Amino acid sequence: MTDLDTLERDLLAQVTAASDEAALDAVRVAALGKKGSVSDLLKTLGAMTPEERKERGPLINGLRDRIQGAVTERKTALVEAALEARLASERVDVTLPLREAPEVRGRIHPITQVIDEITAIFADMGFAVAEGPDIETDELNFTALNFPPGHPAREMHDTFFLAPDHAGKRKVLRTHTSPVQIRTMRSQTPPIRVIIPGRTYRHDSDQTHTPMFHQVEGLVIDTAANIANLKWVLEEFCKAFFEVDGVKMRFRPSFFPFTEPSAEVDIQCSRKGGEIRFGEGTDWLEILGCGMVHPNVLRNCGLDPDAVQGFAFGVGIDRIAMLKYGMPDLRPFFEADVRWLDHYGFRPLDVPSLIGGLTG
Repeated sequence: MTDLDTLERDLLAQVTAASDEAALDAVRVAALGKKGSVSDLLKTLGAMTPEERKERGPLINGLRDRIQGAVTERKTALVEAALEARLASERVDVTLPLREAPEVRGRIHPITQVIDEITAIFADMGFAVAEGPDIETDELNFTALNFPPGHPAREMHDTFFLAPDHAGKRKVLRTHTSPVQIRTMRSQTPPIRVIIPGRTYRHDSDQTHTPMFHQVEGLVIDTAANIANLKWVLEEFCKAFFEVDGVKMRFRPSFFPFTEPSAEVDIQCSRKGGEIRFGEGTDWLEILGCGMVHPNVLRNCGLDPDAVQGFAFGVGIDRIAMLKYGMPDLRPFFEADVRWLDHYGFRPLDVPSLIGGLTG
């Protein structure tokens, strides 16, 4: 009796001390397995006399049943404790607000937005989009565009030149998207009507200039393109982009090597209250440069200036983005500050269109 009581106390203590199911199963095997301590006692019943078996049998069987019951009870407790711990660790606080989906949380960069707006406007006027490489040859970036040798734009203070190649020629980071005009005129037959958005590079860095900036140029080549067509295209673009009913434009004579005649274009605006508004007021703001494609440029592209003519224009994308959306400094465009992008950026599903609205 004393031995059975001692064994039972020890086994029950081990069952209670088991911290997980693996430890509990080890106690069960040690007690009730084939070679367990309780199983060994059960095996001794066969060698006892009937009187001893009658006395000891109920005691040993009772021990087995109590140990089995304790193991079962402890296992249930361990399973419930594990479930409670899992529920606590995986608990979801339903009082917290839902996180915004990526398509809601993300933002379109203003430069991308403005390029999309420009593309939508000119696509409505029948313009295609042309693209070219950022690294250009001196011939395409300058010579074919009628830049004479020694022109200031060729110098290091304006242009990023690359190291000379094996032939001693230096390529450049394009200073404008005009080389794509040359590529287009050399690869396509008029009539041509394209816009050319893209990155450009110059030695400038201040509040309104950065070493890399964005530009969009337009090119029209056919047999009868003229200044009146150019004026209409620019007026329609400004009205659509700045979303005003009408805009007055002022063409001032200027000089560009690749156009003749050339002009700088100002548009009517108001600066009252420190805010620029287009389509009203008595002030003027320079917005772009334009002109008729120079005959030398046409010849350099294999076109006969007596048979075809055309016009071209160029607009700084970053500049008109700042004007339209009230951004005072150009440098944050390229600083990757998420706070700035969250303020000035656009929701991904706000696709600009002339029907639905450019700015949503």
